[in-house]
Amino acid sequence: MEISGKAVKLEGGGASGKFFWSLSLLATLFFMWGFITVLNDALIPHLKAVFVMNNAQSALIQFCFFMAYGIFSIPAAKLVEQIGYKASIVVGLSVMAVGCLLFLPASNIPSYYVFLAAMFVVAGGITLLQVAANPYVSVLGPAKTSSMRLNLVQGLNSFGTFLAPAFGSLLILGRSTTGTSAAGATITLAERLQDAKAVQAPYVGIALVLLGIAGAFWAMRLPKIATHADPAEPAKDSVRRHPMLALGVIGIFLYVGAEVAIGSFMTNYIASPHVLSATTEVAARYVSFYWGGAMVGRFVGAALMRWIHPGVILGVNAVCAIAAVALSVFTHGEAALWAIVSVGFFNSIMFPTIFTLAINGLGPLTGRGSGYLIMGIVGGAVVPYLQGQLADRFGLTLSYLTAAPCYLYIAYFAWRARGTGGRTASAEPAAAAAS
Repeated sequence: MEISGKAVKLEGGGASGKFFWSLSLLATLFFMWGFITVLNDALIPHLKAVFVMNNAQSALIQFCFFMAYGIFSIPAAKLVEQIGYKASIVVGLSVMAVGCLLFLPASNIPSYYVFLAAMFVVAGGITLLQVAANPYVSVLGPAKTSSMRLNLVQGLNSFGTFLAPAFGSLLILGRSTTGTSAAGATITLAERLQDAKAVQAPYVGIALVLLGIAGAFWAMRLPKIATHADPAEPAKDSVRRHPMLALGVIGIFLYVGAEVAIGSFMTNYIASPHVLSATTEVAARYVSFYWGGAMVGRFVGAALMRWIHPGVILGVNAVCAIAAVALSVFTHGEAALWAIVSVGFFNSIMFPTIFTLAINGLGPLTGRGSGYLIMGIVGGAVVPYLQGQLADRFGLTLSYLTAAPCYLYIAYFAWRARGTGGRTASAEPAAAAAS
């Protein structure tokens, strides 16, 4: 998939109006995949109790979910090249809906492996949306505001992640015996079988919403962005000639891995004696503050990027995230709680900022570079599983130090990016046709 480095092509007159409505519709995608991704944080403690698993086994949910990014990102980029952005978005939403509906047989059997397969299908659909939507937003407007624009739209992603923990606490953990029972209470087999079905209504509802959004995309006329380079231009460039792209892939890998690992175990971490010693239902409510901080931070970061280089903001946030993780691990109670929750705020601008800095100057290779960057999201499969293994061996509290070296690398990436302009390969819009 390649995006024209010359101009975003729009139909006729008011470019600003076209951008507004296109970005508004695209924002629904960011909201939905953020919501579904973080809903895993409620699903992990729920299924951990239903199927009586250790931390490493329960982390297979995130492993299967994020492994889909590593498997499908490059094929997804090729699919976008073949069928275009609009059709790819519709296909991605439809695949996500199918995955959500697979929760019905998974909970009726019930089978942990069918649950994992369902999550894998959902993540495959999200991968296609990520490959299409992130570069689309980056090039849909002036290049100088690409980091700010992607941070703003990602703010809606964070709004979805903010709502998901409360939704999961109420409709999954709150409706199950495993979510409301005190720690150490004995749960019967019949209760576990019934609890497995607590996920049915939420995920069927999500499937219907996804199909509705797919219909809206199919009906709406969207600005068309070329998916091939200009044949008149010599094809001399290569992604290998852009070292910041390779560094960015590693940065995305470690950032997503750290963010997901912290969120995945946060419910059990907050419920532990080290922090609040509460039920998982109560603990899950605090996870909303973690993701809510990311939402607030993205809007604050987008505003600051009008005056401060994105790389500087990225580096400061990475250092603060390291300090917050260390403070949480080496303190306890309320201090440990709010320190780990604050990491969400520092995470906020990392993904969109790493993304735009990494694709800076790629020109017609922007789409291909996007595919590699989205592949880096597979870190969400690897780092949480590693943390689960460490949690089983050394305890959940110490396992949270897994995130520290991830943020240290991001600080290094920010330092390397300090000399770049934080620009993407888009340009001012010109008149043309809509898809």
